[in-house]
Amino acid sequence: MTSWIDRPDDLSDRLARWAGQPLVALDTEFIRERTYYPQLALVQLGIPGEILLVDPLVPGMDAALRPLLADPAVTKVMHSASEDLQALQRGCAALPAPLFDTQVAAALCGLGSGLGYQKLVEQVTGVQLAKGETRSDWLRRPLSDSQKEYAADDVRHVHALHEFLDRELATRGRHAWLQQDAERALRNAADDSDDPFPHLALRSAQTLDAEGQARLARLLRWREVQARRSDKPKSWVLDNELAVLLSRRPPRSLSEFHAVLDRHPKAPRKARGELWETLSAPLAEGELDLPLAEGDNLDKARIKAMQQAVAAVAAEHDIPEGLLCSRKHLEALLAGRGWPAALEGWRRTLLEPALGPLLADG
Repeated sequence: MTSWIDRPDDLSDRLARWAGQPLVALDTEFIRERTYYPQLALVQLGIPGEILLVDPLVPGMDAALRPLLADPAVTKVMHSASEDLQALQRGCAALPAPLFDTQVAAALCGLGSGLGYQKLVEQVTGVQLAKGETRSDWLRRPLSDSQKEYAADDVRHVHALHEFLDRELATRGRHAWLQQDAERALRNAADDSDDPFPHLALRSAQTLDAEGQARLARLLRWREVQARRSDKPKSWVLDNELAVLLSRRPPRSLSEFHAVLDRHPKAPRKARGELWETLSAPLAEGELDLPLAEGDNLDKARIKAMQQAVAAVAAEHDIPEGLLCSRKHLEALLAGRGWPAALEGWRRTLLEPALGPLLADG
């Protein structure tokens, strides 16, 4: 049975009847194409035999959802939860803990990396799900019958996935691994602080010298503030290509600055004055004290050896290499920035014996 819920008191009554349920399937639909923050548009909840499609656009619905999201006695089972967590944090000021992510669990069980929900459902249950509403406008009201059916399907088979994956995790002794990853995902979603070194996420930053990277970090921090303030995508404020161009060869005058922007198809039309002030101010000594994006400038032979070590560990434990450790994390290790937070826990336990000698060789 699937029910449309557009009254907070109705949701509270339904959830009260679910008391004692140890698992609740949870999914969201959100829109983010034109905003910085995800706009929560729909929340799907499911237990065996009953699905609720909850309208979070209704005033008071966030407060009605929070008790379930925060209930430590109810495991919320989701698939590929990271972006949904951001939408729930923004839309409900709450996060679903404890969390069981079926996509991460599938990877830990050797089923493959980054499996989509439809593919995993088919692999585990044999059911083929429709994909027709993937790019639907979930903010419109009323939702169509096909939208509602698609949304309900997103939680209809989650309990079956959990039953299968929970058993596989137990066989492999990896429940603790999944729990560590879930707790990290929840911490990341709760942390709304700005990245102090945003330039490290751009591969093209490696082409800049130290001063260029310092300017780029400054521009990207400015962009983050502007995007949050206006609730616009970061690329709408200042796209990466232009940010790197301005950082590599900063214009010597305001007229030259406008000329550069006028030639760039994605240049900002507004806030040019603030952008010029941000770019043209001399670099302070402290701004140059930042980790540099080195990437291609690092020892390629050592990076390759580290990648081979990661591949060997991944093969030994039947998990995807990408789930275990990415190249950017190896670059951080080789650059002397220490073990990234993303590698702490079970990953470091597996990797340190293999990577430690390679790091010590330098």
